[in-house]
Amino acid sequence: MTGSRKFIRWLLPTLGLVSALVVAVVVIFIVTVLLQRGTSSVSIHFLTTDTRGAGSEGGIFYQILGTCILIGSALAVAVPPALAISLVRSVFLQPHTRLGKALDLILHLLNGIPAIVFGILGLLIFSKLFGWGKSWLAGGILLGVMILPTLTVALIERLAAVPRAYIEAATGLGLTRGQIILAIWLPQSSGGLITGSLLGLARAAGETAPILFVTAVFSGATVPTGIVDNPLLALPYHIFVLAQDSFHEGARANLWGAALVLVTLITVLNLAALPLRFRLHEESRHA
Repeated sequence: MTGSRKFIRWLLPTLGLVSALVVAVVVIFIVTVLLQRGTSSVSIHFLTTDTRGAGSEGGIFYQILGTCILIGSALAVAVPPALAISLVRSVFLQPHTRLGKALDLILHLLNGIPAIVFGILGLLIFSKLFGWGKSWLAGGILLGVMILPTLTVALIERLAAVPRAYIEAATGLGLTRGQIILAIWLPQSSGGLITGSLLGLARAAGETAPILFVTAVFSGATVPTGIVDNPLLALPYHIFVLAQDSFHEGARANLWGAALVLVTLITVLNLAALPLRFRLHEESRHA
């Protein structure tokens, strides 16, 4: 029995290390290919001009702008309910109650729903039922719902790291639960809010399926002026169309350039979240 336990203790870390190495090799390979094929296309002109010639000429200015509008609106949609859910989970539900565990399960299930399902639901609700057609707001709402579990879990983890002494001291001073939320819980949740937002935005920036149905077009859109029939250009959809339909040499060069810009954006958001994640884990361990 002892020998089998030792084998399992050796096997699990080894499998984890091998898996990490495989992922690292794949990531390095992808980044290397993108740098080799996309660096020559990326320039100030490429980043600040609009697309021309079916993607074979010009740049990706409006694709970058559209992606920023989408992730900004997604963040605006996701933050209020994420704060509310995390406070309910951390303040009003005890960590080990059945309701708390059920809420955790629901959040993880929502986080695992494929993006294509959100896209189809968005098509049925916003395009068909509401009659919005292709709308930037519909895309922002869908992406906001998609990143809601990530943002909420990050907030719950941050709130769980709040020292109990703070809450006990506030209670001893006679503060009500609402005052404790305003004075302690909300200020202490800022790190989790930033971390979850960055991780969620990194995911939202690279999603294609939801915006494919309700938001994105390949050309003809600039800055939205309304909600109904106001589509956007977006980097993921631009890359998708160029990869599928364009065979011109200039289009291929712009494809790799756009892919490099998108991966750089996602990488920056993920790297920005790392220090906060490390600090959060340290605070949780010493809480």
